[in-house]
Amino acid sequence: MERGQILLVDDNEYDVDLTLRALKRRHFANEVQVARDGVEALDYLYRRGPFAERAPGNPLLVLLDLKMPKVDGIEVLKVIKGDQTLKSIPVVVLTSSQDQQDVVESYGLGVNAYVVKPVEFEKVMDAVQQLGLFWLLHNQPPAT
Repeated sequence: MERGQILLVDDNEYDVDLTLRALKRRHFANEVQVARDGVEALDYLYRRGPFAERAPGNPLLVLLDLKMPKVDGIEVLKVIKGDQTLKSIPVVVLTSSQDQQDVVESYGLGVNAYVVKPVEFEKVMDAVQQLGLFWLLHNQPPAT
């Protein structure tokens, strides 16, 4: 199996730590690149700024929070799904927002899944582990 990168886009340090711990606990060998806001995420995807020297290729999965500074998750999703070279990347919104407008807009833009972060620690760990199992082990992405 290809062990490409996961792009985790989240400005909340606690949520980043929980997500990384959950992936590690399940022994996913994928490297996780963390972007703290939408600008960093787009810089990573387009290999510019601090990511200009990163290896070519798209991440296997983007875990995307919606509520972030600078450029929010909806705008990042619009860019990803509107770009021919990026739109096949699976994007999972992983957010605390239960706002139906966010859900509807995300699916309208082409998100692959919308997951509301549970409040309880163990439920967060379980949700991230299940996401990893499906998107990294079972999902069959198109050949690049």
